[in-house]
Amino acid sequence: MIEIGGSGRLWVLSGQRSSYALHLTDRDELLHLHWGPRIAVEDAEALAAEPGPPDWPFESPLDGREEYPVEGGPRFARPALSVHAGGVRGTEWRFDGGTVLDPGTGEELRLRFHDPLHHLGITLHYRMRDDGDVVERWTTLAHTGTAGQEPVELLRADSAAWSLPARDRWRLSHLHGRWAAESRLARTELTPGEKVIGSRRGHTSHHHLPWIALDGGEATEESGEVHSCALAWSGAWRIAVQLLGDGAVQAVGGVGHDDAGQLLLAPGESFTTPVFAGLWTDGGFGAASRAWHAWQLAHVVPGADRSRPVLYNSWEATEFEVSEERQRSLARLAADMGVELFVVDDGWFGARTSDRAGLGDWTPNPDRFPHGLKPLADEVHALGMQFGVWVEPEMVNPDSDLYRAHPDWVQHHPGRARTEFRNQLVLNLARPDVRAHLWERLDTLLSGAPIDYVKWDFNRSFADPGWPGDRYPRRLWIDHVRGLYELLERLRAAHPGVAFESCSGGGGRIDLGVLGLTDQVWTSDNTDPLDRLAIQHGFGQLHPARVMAAWVTDSPNVMGNARVSSLRFRFVSAMAGVLGVGGDLTRWSEAELAEARDWVALYKRVRPVVQHGELYRLRPPEGDGLSAVQYVRGAETVVLAWLQAQHHGRAQPPLRLRGLDPAATYRDLETGEVHRGAVLAHRGLRTGLSGDLDAAVFHLRRN
Repeated sequence: MIEIGGSGRLWVLSGQRSSYALHLTDRDELLHLHWGPRIAVEDAEALAAEPGPPDWPFESPLDGREEYPVEGGPRFARPALSVHAGGVRGTEWRFDGGTVLDPGTGEELRLRFHDPLHHLGITLHYRMRDDGDVVERWTTLAHTGTAGQEPVELLRADSAAWSLPARDRWRLSHLHGRWAAESRLARTELTPGEKVIGSRRGHTSHHHLPWIALDGGEATEESGEVHSCALAWSGAWRIAVQLLGDGAVQAVGGVGHDDAGQLLLAPGESFTTPVFAGLWTDGGFGAASRAWHAWQLAHVVPGADRSRPVLYNSWEATEFEVSEERQRSLARLAADMGVELFVVDDGWFGARTSDRAGLGDWTPNPDRFPHGLKPLADEVHALGMQFGVWVEPEMVNPDSDLYRAHPDWVQHHPGRARTEFRNQLVLNLARPDVRAHLWERLDTLLSGAPIDYVKWDFNRSFADPGWPGDRYPRRLWIDHVRGLYELLERLRAAHPGVAFESCSGGGGRIDLGVLGLTDQVWTSDNTDPLDRLAIQHGFGQLHPARVMAAWVTDSPNVMGNARVSSLRFRFVSAMAGVLGVGGDLTRWSEAELAEARDWVALYKRVRPVVQHGELYRLRPPEGDGLSAVQYVRGAETVVLAWLQAQHHGRAQPPLRLRGLDPAATYRDLETGEVHRGAVLAHRGLRTGLSGDLDAAVFHLRRN
């Protein structure tokens, strides 16, 4: 709902439990008023009538208060917009009007401004849907001049700025990590100055996810005010959080990591930034997560109402030693286990016998698949499973037919060495001819065999982001990602029955942007079940279990540490998301295969609750004790519990469940035991876990 007051220069957006308010002064200064509990227009007008900060020669009354701070004028805080044209930097805008419209997905507010000197139109977009409290914000920049006028250079074009009031203390939460150790949660006091997180790598990166949360230092998992923001972008990005001298906070974020130039807009051209979404809650970090999850499942992830199937991936069983017969053998074992989707990973195409050759040549290897992929796909379907393949379309090996034909298609700087990681280079998807070639090859692949799923990988970062001959090569940073989105959109439209998974050496490309075009994401290459608990804990701060792929692999795992764990612990760890299996099934014993069959059957029973229910983090995976998560959907609840290590004389505490009806009773569907809701909430559920690396699943239904 959007309400207008203040003689048409004040706007209040309201969701289920919160409001966001802003107003325009008579000097065309767009100021932030409120982001918190629901308020009326009259409340916002009272806030707008309050006097502003006093004028001081070394301070700006606008810093920390503007909705979209620009470079230039009486401002000293970090700008969201920096432009250059005709030798002049900065922006002076005039208000052109505001419009409220419903494009079919919820009410949207558009506030239009223009800079007459640069002929730059600036539209600020706001949307807050009635079914939640997420505020979606983005910006459109357009060159409104006539043909022949000088282009406008966008040095920095952030999506939005978020303003928070002065507090005694602010605490910042964010996610950091590295390859195989992604999504680690950090909470630190926000000190005066700036905290900058982001990626210079051309993709979202393993090192930071584009999400932050801010609280007054007192919020807990289930109580307290929390403001959080997330950026929907899959390339290089930056979020800068500023604690100003008066105790106020402003966070700006958008594409690119620096201000060295992003795009050149000619007359008639425009650029629309990705969404930078924000959420307020007074229910702590848990309520914030549940609100983010609900919004993504309702408005971001395609087909999120459909459950994701149990997957088997052949990579760790075969690596590059791929043969049609070996894949058939694995498929039969997977089908007998109850797997629903069989995926052939790397090594099925071109001259791909190692990571040194074949990337870019997306045709089945004739020695390994003499009749193409269709015979294998047909057998997999006959076994009752869907069929999928791995691809890495944005990459090329120098030892490939594609690179030999088009060495100019890769990102590179003239006269410089071409940097290889994993023996591969990055194709420039900003080029229309590259996108056209990839479309033709991938469309042919998906049309030539009954393929149901594509694992889309991206196994290295940008290192030589050059584009020889282009008028403005720096646009590569943005246009590569826009090219990726365009290609995925086109493939999804042409092959609506195919699901896509985003992968980037594990969790290197996970964000709201790519989730709008894929069905799930690969969380980490690290499948050690204990390591995964911390990774999944961080992941769930923002993203729902419905998109979090998690595998059961061999123990000890070939890609991880030497830790040995039981099938029980591995399965219960992976059941916290979209269950997959990635071990070498030909080496599993009959007893292991039978046990795995039972775990897969149990997962299918709890899957609707795990993938579509509300998440409650009961105990975080800290230290070496007990951790647990709970999912609630309607009358059903599922608890997954893990014990890292047992200490002598220390009993495991009962798990106090949440989201239950205290007046109801709940029956354990596996044991038949009946629990009272009030007892589960206040005394707790006894897990019975003991020893090292023990785990359990509890499936309860309200009577």
